[in-house]
Amino acid sequence: MNQVLLYCRPGFEKECAGEVQDKANALELYGFPRAKNNTGYVLFEFYQSGDADKFIQLQPFSELIFARQMVAVMPVLEDLPQEDRISPIMEMVADFPRCGDLRVETPDTNEAKELLKFCRKFTVPLRQALRKSGAMYAKDNPKKPVLHLCFIAPGCCFVGYSYTTNNSPFFMGIPRLKFPSDAPSRSTLKLEEAFHVFIPREEWDERLAAGMWGVDLGACPGGWTYQLVKRSMFVHAIDNGQMAQSLMDTGQVKHHAVDGFKFEPPRKNVTWIVCDMIEKPARVAHLMGDWLIKGWAKEAIFNLKLPMKGRYDEVLQDIENLKVYLIQNGVKFNLQAKHLYHDREEITVHIQRLDNRSPH
Repeated sequence: MNQVLLYCRPGFEKECAGEVQDKANALELYGFPRAKNNTGYVLFEFYQSGDADKFIQLQPFSELIFARQMVAVMPVLEDLPQEDRISPIMEMVADFPRCGDLRVETPDTNEAKELLKFCRKFTVPLRQALRKSGAMYAKDNPKKPVLHLCFIAPGCCFVGYSYTTNNSPFFMGIPRLKFPSDAPSRSTLKLEEAFHVFIPREEWDERLAAGMWGVDLGACPGGWTYQLVKRSMFVHAIDNGQMAQSLMDTGQVKHHAVDGFKFEPPRKNVTWIVCDMIEKPARVAHLMGDWLIKGWAKEAIFNLKLPMKGRYDEVLQDIENLKVYLIQNGVKFNLQAKHLYHDREEITVHIQRLDNRSPH
């Protein structure tokens, strides 16, 4: 097995391909990407057989920005016979590790998603056959590898597997979130998705706790503030525009009509700084660095807007500069970045400060 399939947002295949090439080179696992624009996936082909499995074990999935999922796959299966689609798949999975779950998916394109109805129907008989043959455990086992089928066209799919310790837990790599009817803007889903992706569910009660203070820079009309308020936090909302009255009526929000780059918290009791400002990404990244270096916040989630060209290079540069800035100022931290499903021409970054520096 020498191929890895990576799902991504359509239109970002080039960035995903550049990133996986860099990561593979760093691991000294050599190969090349195959990517077509607006297909929603990248196929990376290694020169050595067995390197695909090595890559999906050695490359931390959480360190991939543009990939929504990574799966070691066999060469694409074409022209599956309508009268017996299962047999060719069974032959292909014979040498796979025994799997505990099955996901029959498609890339995130309008054309491919037309196959989802078929995928749902096909999952049941395929799962039964896989369990009967022993390729899958008799019951779902969340600790064992996941078997993936990714249909890119009718009768045409990739078959592969991912490791539950190093993959996206979501079907198609996309968290299924419902837009709350009382939220002031759809941007609220970006922050909710960021919480799902960056913060382990078992740590929510501690790290997203009721009674905490948060600051939302560029808050208007309040999509991100809504997520903090919903978790019973208090929020300093920073924006010259108007906030949604429904949020102000909660009594949990203080609105400051000032520039987000000039605001300083009145009391140094802030846990969360969140920021979704339409500004140059380098400027926003530096501002977030300032907040963490000064000890004004313990955790940050912010968006970096991407330029029309050179998006991957811009992301690498901004994140590297931010890491250097924090390290030079003695901040210990964890940093994650992801091109979320609800992001468009932007990525979302999360930083958790690991040292207890007092605010200054």
